[in-house]
Amino acid sequence: MADGRLAGKVAIVFGGGLNTGGPDGVTSIGAATATTFARHGARVVVVDRDVAAAGRTVDVVRAEGGEALALVADVTDGEQVQDAVAAAIDEHGRLDVVQNTVGATRLGGVDELTLADWQRTLALNLDSVFLTAQATLPHLLVRGGSMVNVSSTASIRWTGYPYPAYAAAKAGVNQLTRSLALQHAARGVRVNAVLAGLIDTPLVYQQLAGDAAPDRVRAERDAQSPTGRMGSAQDVADAALFLASDESRYVNGVLLPVDGGLAARVL
Repeated sequence: MADGRLAGKVAIVFGGGLNTGGPDGVTSIGAATATTFARHGARVVVVDRDVAAAGRTVDVVRAEGGEALALVADVTDGEQVQDAVAAAIDEHGRLDVVQNTVGATRLGGVDELTLADWQRTLALNLDSVFLTAQATLPHLLVRGGSMVNVSSTASIRWTGYPYPAYAAAKAGVNQLTRSLALQHAARGVRVNAVLAGLIDTPLVYQQLAGDAAPDRVRAERDAQSPTGRMGSAQDVADAALFLASDESRYVNGVLLPVDGGLAARVL
């Protein structure tokens, strides 16, 4: 345990499985967040539709002396989400932190996407946050707590990738975040979002790279960043840790870019 910033808290991380589909050393945001929460004292519930991925994250947490539970659920299925939350409550009796990390891009302009493509993208990126909020808010309202939603810089600006469905879905996450934050602030629940920029994760190589070699993909994305390099999943996890902890107790309804300044750049 690093410093106990989440000591005594129970955190559920949706999309917390360890995705191994990228180059060596590249990890997913959900796994980085779950392990970071555990290192700072939280009992972590890792929810993923991939049982093996969830298990890998739990193995990392336990190897470091933390406490974690793996659960399987498809976050676009409300019944499965409710069952996962019920299992977390059965195990720990409370929820203090909810992290929504599930997301995936869908390349293609509106002239290329089908309506089904559009709807699937919104279901995965936006409906999932609605469903997890619906299932977890009653428990957060018991004693207060924090919800952190992972959005994207694509929700507020053009990032060079043709994925309007993804951008629109993440913009929806932003406004849902603010609506939840203000509606429940008086009950001690805080809801914030992290707007991830050019982050080096397995999904980059699985969904955006096409046939390009990993080294070329990395170099091109590094060059796009104001800092000259992509961020890491750990950069997003560290921001989520702040928003999940009591150090951010007066931070609510914030859309926090973690993007090396990309959102602030005009060109």
